[in-house]
Amino acid sequence: MRHPRPPQPPSPERSAELRRRFAEEARSERPDLSALCLLVGAEGDGSLDESGLGAAQVELDRLAGELPFRPGTPRAWAEALRDLLGERYGFHGVGADYRRLESSLLHAVLRRRRGLPILLSVVWMEVARRAGAPVYGVALPGHFVVGFGAEPGLAGGSAGGVEERVLVDPFDGGRLLSGDDAEALVAGATGAAELTPSMLEPAAPLDVVTRVLNNVRAWAAGRPEQSAVGLWAIELALLLPSHAARLRYERARLLVERGEFLAGAGELEAYAEVVGVVDQAGAERVRGEARVARAMLN
Repeated sequence: MRHPRPPQPPSPERSAELRRRFAEEARSERPDLSALCLLVGAEGDGSLDESGLGAAQVELDRLAGELPFRPGTPRAWAEALRDLLGERYGFHGVGADYRRLESSLLHAVLRRRRGLPILLSVVWMEVARRAGAPVYGVALPGHFVVGFGAEPGLAGGSAGGVEERVLVDPFDGGRLLSGDDAEALVAGATGAAELTPSMLEPAAPLDVVTRVLNNVRAWAAGRPEQSAVGLWAIELALLLPSHAARLRYERARLLVERGEFLAGAGELEAYAEVVGVVDQAGAERVRGEARVARAMLN
């Protein structure tokens, strides 16, 4: 089966501006999830210009305006979002969406009404938030969903009434989830036998963006010809205030794989200096990789 060609990247000048704005938004006091996801989309799709960024925000506003005024309970909010986004507009996901880069780009998800669980959840959250709903993201292992109601505390919240919190699965058109349904999603993804309270804690905007970028990296990792996509996903992740130090190593390895031996070797050596503080043997292995990369220039 022939797969559609992924979107083409922006110009270097446009990319530099997008990254500056991404870093600024990520470091703001209250990072805007939709803005960050749209900037990720613009980095992945050079056709998304300023008017397109604005149009995507307007579309989220428009969808929020079609919700009933203050539906009431968390369940009523969840049902209203399901009726509007899942049933009326047909936002949902299918297995084939995992094979498309567009499934991780918010503007494309708004246009196609298809995407990965986390991007569909971003649509649900951003539309609900604009309408005043008590909504938050829930990063279940392997499957992102949305919660309505009072956010659970660090210990999972109190065992209140059934209307206190409601989980929905935007990938399944906004289906309301019972506790057994949520456990089944976790078991299917991880083999875990039960749903733990920590799995239900709200996901912060930057955690959501990190997971979106991880999905982009995973998509590119299985397609060596798309290494440029993996590279920009790593480089955006490195602009987040908090990120894994190992991302620098991944970036260095990817540069070497792309034939940018000198730049990759320099990155490997810089990473070795960081690692050497706690792991001298590991640092020496990385320096060895850097020497090999430099030798490839001869």
